[in-house]
Amino acid sequence: MTGIIDVSQLVKTYGDGTKAVKGISFSVPEGEFFGFLGPNGAGKSTTIKILTTLLRKTSGSASVAGLDVESDAAKIRKIIGVQNQDTTVDEDLTGRENMLLQGELQQMHGQALRDRVDELLKVVDLVDAADKRAGFYSGGMKKRLDLATTLVHNPKILFLDEPTTGLDPQSRASIWAYLKQLNEQGITIFITTQYLEEVDRLCRRLAIVDLGEIVAQGTPSELKQEIGADSISLGLESSTMNTGGTREKAKQVLETKFDQISDIVNSDIGLTVYAKNGSFLVPEIVRAFDEAGIKLSSITVSSPTLDDVFLKHTGKRIRVEEVTSANYRSMFSRRRR
Repeated sequence: MTGIIDVSQLVKTYGDGTKAVKGISFSVPEGEFFGFLGPNGAGKSTTIKILTTLLRKTSGSASVAGLDVESDAAKIRKIIGVQNQDTTVDEDLTGRENMLLQGELQQMHGQALRDRVDELLKVVDLVDAADKRAGFYSGGMKKRLDLATTLVHNPKILFLDEPTTGLDPQSRASIWAYLKQLNEQGITIFITTQYLEEVDRLCRRLAIVDLGEIVAQGTPSELKQEIGADSISLGLESSTMNTGGTREKAKQVLETKFDQISDIVNSDIGLTVYAKNGSFLVPEIVRAFDEAGIKLSSITVSSPTLDDVFLKHTGKRIRVEEVTSANYRSMFSRRRR
């Protein structure tokens, strides 16, 4: 592998025996916008912490810009920017002071640093709150400030773990537009996010990780083409879905009556079916379920999306609101210094 980020057979086992990362391998070329997706607990954050020298690996190899993550940790930290899921701003300092401090720590000084801070305050829409203590910021404002401090020193590589989760749509759009601009300038971006529509639009390639293993890699279009069919989401009535094997009964009906179905996957509301010309199949499925006494709460048809790819490989759909809620609890439960 010859990317700016190279990972080979990476393993991380914690002291309690939990194997968070199970021999994953991937490479990210310089200048790429790379998405790293997976459900909660899949090993995404652990991988980022290893790549950003915050956590020691158990085995395997990992390098950033040709530097080993363990023997060259100090050099790596000088060329990367890192935003973790939890905000790390100093609540006793103002927003501007937080950014100036970060710049000073990165050997930036004088007017160049002040100009950079002013530029970023506009990007993250914190100009009016720049001289207020960060302890009085809302959760979304802290998130935006945290991202801005990550960018102060113009890093060569950005590692972003859920950078826009919890932000309002306007702020999120502004941040994504700026990240796109940075990438067009040649900065490599390695990102985890819950917003699959943005991954589809901006990431050149992505990897999906589940239970510590990479289950799919490729460009968004390649992964969607693997689905090769429309997706039909079948919502089963919650009162009966887990009673008397309703889900299994529904699968049996689909498997025995419809040859054109290429795959059936469990979903949180029932089943997702993949088939060509899905819209023509819907009336027949409804009739078959009615004859079998299976009650549907909803049925929708769509062309393949990254959410379908994610569901196919992990058995789950990404729910942004769940992550938002978890991050907000984390933001507001932390003690002020």
